[in-house]
Order: sequence, then structure tokens, then C-alpha cells
Amino acid sequence: MALRIEDYALIGDTNTAALVGVDGSIDWLCLPRFDSAACFANLLGTPDNGRWLVAPEGQVRRTARRYRDDTLVLETDFDTDDGAVTVVDFMPICVEGDVHDLVRLVIGRHGRVAMRTEIVIRFNNGRTIPWVRRRAGGMRAIAGPDLLEVHTPVPLHGRDFHTYGQFEVAAGQVVPFKLTWLPSHLRMPYDEDAITLLASTEAWWRRWAGHCHYSGKFRDAVMRSLLALKALTYRPTGGIAAAATTSLPETLGGVRNWDYRYCWLRDSTFTLLALLESGYEEEAAAWREWLLRAIAGDPAQMQVLYGLAGERDQSETEIGWLAGYENSRPVRTGNAARGQLQLDVFGEVMDTLHQARERDPDGEDEEDAWRLQKTLLDFLEGHWREPDHGLWEVRGPRRHFTHSKVMAWVALDRSIKSAAGFGLDGPVARWRALAGAIHEEVCARAWNSEIDSFVWYYGAPVPDASLLLMPLVGFLPPADSRVCGTLAAIERFLLQDGLVARYVTDPSIDGLPRGEGVFLACSFWYVNNLALVGRRDEALVVFERLLGLRNDVGLLSEEYDPVRRRLLGNFPQAFSHVGLINAAYHLERGAGPAVRRGAS
Repeated sequence: MALRIEDYALIGDTNTAALVGVDGSIDWLCLPRFDSAACFANLLGTPDNGRWLVAPEGQVRRTARRYRDDTLVLETDFDTDDGAVTVVDFMPICVEGDVHDLVRLVIGRHGRVAMRTEIVIRFNNGRTIPWVRRRAGGMRAIAGPDLLEVHTPVPLHGRDFHTYGQFEVAAGQVVPFKLTWLPSHLRMPYDEDAITLLASTEAWWRRWAGHCHYSGKFRDAVMRSLLALKALTYRPTGGIAAAATTSLPETLGGVRNWDYRYCWLRDSTFTLLALLESGYEEEAAAWREWLLRAIAGDPAQMQVLYGLAGERDQSETEIGWLAGYENSRPVRTGNAARGQLQLDVFGEVMDTLHQARERDPDGEDEEDAWRLQKTLLDFLEGHWREPDHGLWEVRGPRRHFTHSKVMAWVALDRSIKSAAGFGLDGPVARWRALAGAIHEEVCARAWNSEIDSFVWYYGAPVPDASLLLMPLVGFLPPADSRVCGTLAAIERFLLQDGLVARYVTDPSIDGLPRGEGVFLACSFWYVNNLALVGRRDEALVVFERLLGLRNDVGLLSEEYDPVRRRLLGNFPQAFSHVGLINAAYHLERGAGPAVRRGAS
């Protein structure tokens, strides 16, 4: 049976990542870019689809795990009748070069414990069985361009396309395993000692964590979220993946299974501000530069998501040979949302560039950034009246989604502010008139007096959670009666067990079967709204509730099922952790990214 999503922890080297199960299994490992073929497949819990297990042979009485302080070095304790061991998992930081390691150390604590390992390597999303050869001190697996080599003193043997090993660990003894990936045409480099790699990896993460500016009561949660964001970063380009996985379901056994191993433009502003507020200006600058490179070109061809290096082709494909997590089919690679029209991304891009400009008005490529902004605004000016697929990337018909129009206004508002504040040239009077027209239309056509609320799209009977962003981006002040009415309507229509669903699912709108969990980022937006309207005590209660949904090592997925009380969706989810960071700043200081974007 598959582990729960929350039973996994994340390790990574800022180039790639792996998920480690509480039972000692690694069931998902990306190759050097998250969207590359995986050599352990898809959190399926099915050995034939790939895994690497290191665990005691006999009955385990107790398991506990934790990250070493301010690092991504994971420790899992196993207590058995014969003794106790700790398995330490980490990925050494790869600053440059094509070689990437995953290290597992089995450390004897007391007694003498019989251990086993099982290694099942599958490339090409679980489909390709590699050519495996035993070597002195381990084994080697090759499939086309990819090579994996395991180094260990444990004798390994093969059977039925699996590799096995048995060994014992006594108190004070350390048994190392090191898995190394590199392109198959290259020569394996010098085999560095695993203990040395552990020390240098711990030191690297602690140095990075030491730059964090936040020191308030939620420090542990904020730091763990920042570490997760850093682990989802692709160091060579500065891109930040939305999640490390694909096709973990939003409904168990359902079809809402998407590939999130890409960079979404709409994550831009909140991600940038979370990094800047926390003191990570280098990462924020790298994210901005990734954004500029990715969107460069014809504005009509701007996508909502890109690969980690800015790749445009993420064609969606169904992987029919994989059963899917808890039989949630189809399993997908790629994401067809890349070809959708989503007007809100123009607002996110403009806001990101404006916020970065306010922090660093003399930034590199600033002239080119402003020229690109004006080109994008020209396109938006001619297309903002069109229906689109909206923030939630619905697979039904295009509609006039309220949030899309609000973010079109944001695009103009931030550009007007940049022009005025930094002496930049542009048709400001025309932009101001257009911003006014969009604002007027939204207030007229998106308002439903029967429910005293703005609604999801023009003519809709109910709100959606994206309306929580209206005060956060400065479209209307939090005290405005229409904002208060919308907040009350969202509480009536979308709250489930005190948390916020994205929208009322309807096949005629989103093209998918009904039902999904509550969207965790929306619940963090709800926290900010409560605080902005003076309901701070309630905001703190909801925020503490959200912190309680994190798994035992502080990680969140995309959604939560309040009935089954389980995490759902891809994991760990950057947008959820960005929401946590920004809400913590707002609650701690009474100010933060929500206020910086325009709410007051």
C-alpha cells in the first residue's frame, strides 16, 4: 500500500530533489532537472516502478524523523527489538558540473540490527529497465543518456531486475551508500568520502539559513518553508519549480492530476517578496532574471508556465503504464495549461518587475525590462476584454474571470507607479484611463448584489477564492464594504472545516468531475484578509491551524482533504510555503508582502 503524501520528506541539492518515505524508501527521484525522466517512479509504492529501500529486516517498534537544524539533512530513527539505527539522507550541494549524489548513511545507535536494502532503478518515468552490472564496491545502471552508480561496502546481488543487499549494523558503526548520477558518456569522478560530504552539506545549508532576517515566533515554520523553496530552486537558472512531483491527486482516485515540475509566472510576485522580506536578495534577483529571460519575445506567445531553464515546450502526455498514486489516473507529464490564455499573469509579471525595481532601481538590464514591460502592456491593452481560462486554469470554456480583469488593472497600476516613481517614459495618461475603465467594469459587471459579493466570473452566482486577492493587490481597500461583503460570501460558500476551497467545482465550468480538497494557499490569503479587516485573533487561529497541517518535518502539499484529514496534490508545494511565509510576516509585524503590494 502506498504511503500517505505526508509520509514523505524532501531532500535536494538545488539542482534536483528526492522524496524519502518514513519507512526508509525513496520512491521519487528527479534527475538533474525536475522535469527530467525519473529513476524512481511517482510515489506509487510499487517496487516494479522503482524505489530504493534501506530499512531494518525485522519488526520496527517506533519510527521518528527530523531534519538537522536549519538544513535539508534528514534523520530517520528506527527502533527494533534488537537495537536502534538512524538513517541519514541528504544530497551534497553541487555548485557546478554534471555529477549529482544522493547519500544514505546507516548509523548504529545501540544493539545490533539486521538491515536490508532493495534498489529498483527505472528510467523514462518507470518504463525503462536499465542495464545493471555489479562493480567492486557497488553497482552501475545505464539506460541511454543516464548513468547511476551505487557505491557501498554492502555486498549486492541481482534477482528479477531488482538489486538486494543484507547487512548488520552495530552500535557506533556507520554503513554508507552513495548513489551518483552523471551523463552516461562521462567518466565517474573521484569517489569522495560520504562522511566528508555530510559535514560540507550541513555547513552549506546552515550558512544559507543564516541569512534569514525573520526571527519571530513562527521562525521554525518560516525557515522550513524557505528551505523547501531553496530545494525547489534550479540553481543554474534561478527558476523555482512549483513542486517536485507530478500527478499526485487533488482527489484520491480522481483525474485532477497535474505535472507541477515547472515555473508558473503567477507565483512571481509573492515568491519574490517572500525571498526579499527574508533577506534572500540573491535568489530574488535570480528569480527576476529567470522571469525576464523566460518571457522575452513576442507577447502574444507569453506562456503561463515554463521549464526551469525557460523552456516553452511542456506538451502534456498521459503515462498509461503507471497506475497512479492510489489509482489516481491518468498520470501526466507536461502541462497543457501552458497554451491557455490567462490574463492575470500580465499583472503578476508587472508587479514582480515593479517590486524588484523598488528594491533595486539601478538593477541590471533595467532598461530592457522596462522596454519589455511596455511591449507587454501594448498587447494587454488590445486583449484584456477577451475571456480567458483564469487563475485556476479551467479546462472548460473561457470566461470573463474577475481575477483576470483585476490583474489586468494591476499590470497598468504598477507600470504607472514605476513610470512616476522612477522617471520612466511611457503613455501614462493612456494607461491611467485604461486602468480606470477596467476598474469601473469590474466593479459593475463582477458585483452580485443578491449575495453582496464579487463573483468568480461575470454573471456567476458565487465567489471563488481568488477574490481574496483583491485587497492584497490593492484593487480595493480592505475596509471597503464590497471587500467585506465578498469575504463574508467566501466564508458562506467556500469554507470547509474552517479552510478555503478554490471554488465550487462544476464540470460545466472547469471541465472536470466535482470534488477536491481545500487549497492551502487560499487559506493563507484568508489569514491575510482576516488580519487586514481587524479580525486578528481569528487570523491567528486559522494560521495556527494551517501550521498544524504540515507533516512531521514541516512540509505542505497543494491541498488538504478535511474529511480524510490527509494532504493532497503535488508535494511539497512552493505556493503553499510562500503563502505561509508571507502570512507569518503579516501577522508578526502587522505588515508584509500583502501591504507592500498595495493593501492598507
